[in-house]
Amino acid sequence: MKAGIVGLGFRMANVAKEFKQADADFTIAGFADPAPAGLETLTQFGIDAGQGFGTLDELLAAGGFDMLMVGSPNYLHLEHIRAGLEAGLIVFTEKPVVINEEQTMALAELVRQYGSDRIIVGLVLRYSPLYVDLLRAQAQNQLGEITSIEACEHIPPWHGAFFMRDWRRFERFAGAYMLEKCCHDLDLYQGLIGARAMSVASFGGRKSYTAAHEPHGPVITAASEVYHRKPSGWHSTDNVFTSDADIIDYQTAIVEYATGATLSFHANLNVPDYFRRFCVIGSDGMAEGDFVRNYFRVHDARSGDRLEDKTYEGYGDAGHYGADTQMAQGVVDHLLRGVPLKVSIIDAMEAGLTAIKIDEARKKRCLIDLTECWQRFDRKLGRTA
Repeated sequence: MKAGIVGLGFRMANVAKEFKQADADFTIAGFADPAPAGLETLTQFGIDAGQGFGTLDELLAAGGFDMLMVGSPNYLHLEHIRAGLEAGLIVFTEKPVVINEEQTMALAELVRQYGSDRIIVGLVLRYSPLYVDLLRAQAQNQLGEITSIEACEHIPPWHGAFFMRDWRRFERFAGAYMLEKCCHDLDLYQGLIGARAMSVASFGGRKSYTAAHEPHGPVITAASEVYHRKPSGWHSTDNVFTSDADIIDYQTAIVEYATGATLSFHANLNVPDYFRRFCVIGSDGMAEGDFVRNYFRVHDARSGDRLEDKTYEGYGDAGHYGADTQMAQGVVDHLLRGVPLKVSIIDAMEAGLTAIKIDEARKKRCLIDLTECWQRFDRKLGRTA
């Protein structure tokens, strides 16, 4: 498998490393990035990044590869995906695929034109061992009909500070925080329920990363180490509490799906004892788990018996709780052996659009019905109601 990369940041370098481990024949023909922050990562793992090009057009003109890996800032994804498709390539794109509703509709038209099988998306948590076990519990009728889900993604201060320093601090580059960081989670629970979100509401704002809470005095050295632990690349700043960021640092959303099931979801960027957990409650049982604290449990609704009690060793520091490795293997198996993917570009677009409407509801302080949005989306895809 031969790839070209547009946007060789830290994340795409890590994905390329995982692809190389999954497929010994994986090679990189070249990359286009004016400031390739991930180049050193590839070098550390002995991976040749190929020739560097000034623009994507130059990379595509040089050719010599069959897959374009899109790791550029989110707002450029649509443009780069389109270029890859027009060049006749398979496209692997990082999440979120696009940053707003209009880009989603434009991408839907591309999917209609070129087919959904030409675009692969890096929503890695679908491949995580914990989520695989959750789907297995559902398939074994341990949960019954899903009625409600409580879930969250809480990240520690060193990670929250990264968002305030990185290019992701601007919605014009990354989209809203709920989209950029939590589209994984919305995709998981949408996939579990098996239905689209139909109504959303949300509240949130920015309280922790403000000038009023900037550390001063004796704690400033230790705080500086915490808030600058995770490196950032393009368009970054050293300021954490007084940066020009326009993203928020906490948010709560409620979602009602077409089945009538509901989701309550909480995000926060300043949680020192962090966790990323869920509690799925069904008519016949409940499942709870935590991607960070590495446990999974299932209880029967009638007897109260614990049907599953599992911990996951070795995933605490692994990329996306072990999912990066599994995703790379899944993509390789799909491309070389035709094995179905665990997540589609349509899944990703639906989760992304849900996140986009959640943040619209937060800004407008209203309940949003997504019926007309999905009708428009389906028309762009060429689907009939």
